[in-house]
Amino acid sequence: MPRIAVNGVELFYDLAGPESAPVIAFSNSLGTSLDMWDAVVPAFIGRYRCLRYDTRGHGRSGSVDVAVTIDDLAADLAGLLGALHIESADVVGLSLGGMTAQALAIDAPGKVRSLVLIATSAYLPTREFWKNRADTVRKDGTGPIADMLMPRWFTAPFRERAPEAVDRTRQGLMAIDRAGYARCCEAIGGMDLRERIGKIMAPTLVLVGAEDPVTTPAMAEDIRARVPGAELTILANAAHLVSVERPDAVAAHLHAFLDAQAGIVGANDAFHRGLANRKAVLGTEHVDRSLATAGAFGARWQDLIARFAWDEIWGDPALPHKTRSLLTLAMMVALHREEEFKLHVRAALRNGITIAELAALIRQAAVYSGVPAGNAAMRWAREVLGDELK
Repeated sequence: MPRIAVNGVELFYDLAGPESAPVIAFSNSLGTSLDMWDAVVPAFIGRYRCLRYDTRGHGRSGSVDVAVTIDDLAADLAGLLGALHIESADVVGLSLGGMTAQALAIDAPGKVRSLVLIATSAYLPTREFWKNRADTVRKDGTGPIADMLMPRWFTAPFRERAPEAVDRTRQGLMAIDRAGYARCCEAIGGMDLRERIGKIMAPTLVLVGAEDPVTTPAMAEDIRARVPGAELTILANAAHLVSVERPDAVAAHLHAFLDAQAGIVGANDAFHRGLANRKAVLGTEHVDRSLATAGAFGARWQDLIARFAWDEIWGDPALPHKTRSLLTLAMMVALHREEEFKLHVRAALRNGITIAELAALIRQAAVYSGVPAGNAAMRWAREVLGDELK
């Protein structure tokens, strides 16, 4: 995953998904990295191109010990989008990322198709509190605040149920650059977007955990009241870091919101939803060619495939597209379906499957469906991917 120099700092990012698909840009919270979206992004990687990045001073992005504002962080994201030749994106931000997203929608409205503000606020007092937090971290690192933050980021049942996820998040916080974290604290302390967010024209969804003690439901309601036409959803059984605690719920609400913005709603649109999924996975050129050659004989067949295979099945967010690609390839190996395997193998790479995972899939399929099936699949993969397998 590469870095790009933007506004005097190198930003680390990950961009995955079909090149022709609309882009979702994800912005992380204070004290985390782009990894906080790991359980959310797979639900979108087929239909969308997903951009994640580490906010300056966080994760694997660079850290510059100079004063920074929320507008500066928004300019970082705007610069990253520009450097990647992305004209506009659906922008999703959590906590600090949501503050960044609000400022971007105000400062560069043309870059924001829609806005999803998760567990965030337009104003988070007091400046003195954030100065004290910054001073503590500069002196002693994030260790002294880590144990205090975990109960605020996650509900007690989740901490008991998923201690590994909580510890992974804690370790990520412990690794954050001191100066980078402190500067972002100071940016939050100096932020007041309340009188500015009324200018936001992008369709906006506000999400918050019902048990969030950091950016409370009342703060979310304040954003909803100030942003024209904004919607508010409160997630039960969730605290602050909802993308980790309740990723399925976040993905489902995000899917519904983005589909509505794209006009992909209603039972009569099953064909068009399926067509969009099919093009995202298999490529526009292949799908257009199939439709063009269908003729009267095959028209209803194309309709059936779009509605049932690509809307009902591939459009179901219960399984991310990467998982569906793995399942499809494994079944094609077992059933010795060469044409369909070859059709889906490159699509699987676009859906996030690595070459190593593809090889592992074929080996496992061979154990359960026979070595000849594995041999055939290895040959098919080489015929499609060629030098990419070296």
